[in-house]
Amino acid sequence: MTTSPAHSDRILLGVGLMLAFCVLAPLLDVSAKLATATLPVGQIVVARFVVQAVLMLPFVLLMRLDWRISRRTTGFVFARAVCLMLATYCFVAAVAVMPIADALAIVFVEPFILLILGSLLFGDEVGPRRIAASTIGFLGALLVIQPSISAFGWVALFPLGTAFTFAAYMLITRAMSRSMHPVTMQLHTALAGSVICLPLMALFDGSGIKELDAIMPVGIEWVWLFGVGFWAACSHMCMTYALKFAPSATLAPLHYAELIAAVTLGYLVFGDFPNPMTWAGIAIITGSGLYIIYREHVTARATVTAPKQKR
Repeated sequence: MTTSPAHSDRILLGVGLMLAFCVLAPLLDVSAKLATATLPVGQIVVARFVVQAVLMLPFVLLMRLDWRISRRTTGFVFARAVCLMLATYCFVAAVAVMPIADALAIVFVEPFILLILGSLLFGDEVGPRRIAASTIGFLGALLVIQPSISAFGWVALFPLGTAFTFAAYMLITRAMSRSMHPVTMQLHTALAGSVICLPLMALFDGSGIKELDAIMPVGIEWVWLFGVGFWAACSHMCMTYALKFAPSATLAPLHYAELIAAVTLGYLVFGDFPNPMTWAGIAIITGSGLYIIYREHVTARATVTAPKQKR
């Protein structure tokens, strides 16, 4: 069967939007790393949520989306916001001292964590091949972590915190996706994150805790803070609509292009370039992740043609 031109155009648009996400998301990381030179990590996290909420609100209004949510959904929204808040904090704290590409490479073990958690929480069937690929992926992460710990200390483990909390964030998103529009979900998550973060920053104001004691930004610092929220909103909108136009199985392998963008921007802006061991770890993580995506595609197709076939 041949694919209709209209359908092909939609898939190509989805691929283009996913590639746009892969370029825009590291710009969020660059803005955050630039901001950490003078601003507390907690303040940067707050900026992400506040700016993203302000930017997402007009989209919800223009699209005339219903943004009322039930009490049960409110709990999911706040849980999602907490996971994203922790994931963002861990990653920003990491890139404050280590290269963006190194931190992102460690975060890319998140699909392996998601695979295991999906099996434990949702009963997703996971075969031995994917378990083996996940194990190899973790070994690849260790190749990145080991020299990073030697160079930057235990903060090199922070990206693992991002990987675990972002995996939880994705599982909550999965539970909410059938009952809530993705754009509305992003707005409510940003609003919930703001509601949580702003009182915390007020509580720690004047505490002397470097990571949480906010200071008044000046000059270019405002640009970096705005950039964190702006690039977060833009990149996630691209991903949201990419998934609308193209199947996730088509888009998932493209996500690894984000590593290429992160290495390029890290080198151009900060002069950072991964060492050979980090490159080896990146290659192992990427290869393992692509294999898992391939196995997901194979088992999904097998389930359609032979539902009772074992994975």
